[in-house]
Amino acid sequence: MISNGLLAIFLLVISNAFMTLAWYGHLQLHRIPRFQYLPLYAIVFLSWLIALAEYAFQVPANRIGSVHYGGPFNLFELKILQEAISLIVFTFFAVYVFRTETLRWNHVVGFCFLLLSVYFVFKE
Repeated sequence: MISNGLLAIFLLVISNAFMTLAWYGHLQLHRIPRFQYLPLYAIVFLSWLIALAEYAFQVPANRIGSVHYGGPFNLFELKILQEAISLIVFTFFAVYVFRTETLRWNHVVGFCFLLLSVYFVFKE
């Protein structure tokens, strides 16, 4: 059986995939002629629908992972995990799915500093 901590992390990864699509996926619609000229209100509505799917995973992840409901993480730990997962998922999408960005050394250094924050938040 999977632990609450691992289940929460898994759900956060799925949630962040939807979040990345909702927040940044619309910037890729120029590649699809049918969606190229959608008005802003349609883009907002489409992003909102995707964000609804994000919330369907985010809320259970936080609840399952919370110490108040039997999980291993306090609020600070849940937040810093979400941010670290968000960076990893975003980088994957930007470099490999959207193929619009190149991962440079300064991005890696910045991400390493952010990941160090995970270490310090979890340090007793």
